[in-house]
Amino acid sequence: MASDAALRSAVVWLAVIIVLVGIFTLSLKKMMITYAFGMVGIAGILLPDWDFFDRDFSRWCYPVTAEERASLLAQRSGLLKRYRIYPMRVIIYATIYSFGLYKWWTFISS
Repeated sequence: MASDAALRSAVVWLAVIIVLVGIFTLSLKKMMITYAFGMVGIAGILLPDWDFFDRDFSRWCYPVTAEERASLLAQRSGLLKRYRIYPMRVIIYATIYSFGLYKWWTFISS
């Protein structure tokens, strides 16, 4: 249940950020935008079933079998057992989240 703990702590930090935005901007609209942006950001990183998406693209139409899940779990070792680092995935996530953060910051600071 490590992913539940990560989701819970991410939502708590998002609540803290929303309260700070509300205190400093006194705008309910900006708080709601921060909530929506934060929930989309959390959902994009923590919620996907990475065992499903770490397979070959041609296998995405079929459910993960018990043998595939067992082999994926056996392959993982080290500190980051849940995620495998793929350079293209990191570049795409960094680009999308950087653009989103930039747009959010320009909206909040206006």
